[in-house]
Amino acid sequence: AGPFGVLKHEVGVHRVQRVPVNDTKLQTSSASVVVLPEADEVDVVINEADLKIDTYRASGAGGQHVNTTDSAVRITHLPTGTVVAIQDERSQHKNKAKALKVLGARIAEAEEEKLRAEQMQSRSSQIGRGDRSERIRTYNYAQDRITDHRIHVTTHGMHKVANGELIGEFNAALCDRELQERLEDFEDGNA
Repeated sequence: AGPFGVLKHEVGVHRVQRVPVNDTKLQTSSASVVVLPEADEVDVVINEADLKIDTYRASGAGGQHVNTTDSAVRITHLPTGTVVAIQDERSQHKNKAKALKVLGARIAEAEEEKLRAEQMQSRSSQIGRGDRSERIRTYNYAQDRITDHRIHVTTHGMHKVANGELIGEFNAALCDRELQERLEDFEDGNA
């Protein structure tokens, strides 16, 4: 599993309890952790069958040539309804190539926006309210104790957490729990 597979179990509120050097009382802080997969590059493939291509006479400067030839091009991408019209060049072929390029860029931009919206939705659902009651793990420096509240596991060794040594143990236990839940859901669905 890549970084997302390992870190997906860290999503939620992490609570830190410590006694600051300038005080004697235990203080509690919390941090909301969000883990998102790396966004893929948007690769736009435009199917020729999805296009409606119209040619027409251009208007504006260009002399008699633009008035007598259908050099302007309008391309409609039927699945999205995106329309691009180009009449910059005297050649229909050049206008068509330019229109296809602009259409591809517009469709790619729309797909990227859709992916960003999905990521924001995923991020919002992971954050929750950020309340302390939503905690998934508590790090207590005074007692050298780490408790994962989802799997009810407590261990000691804050220095191991700081070195990243305990994440594997917690992750293994959380993966086991996730697998157990999936098996139970499968059995319930087939009973």
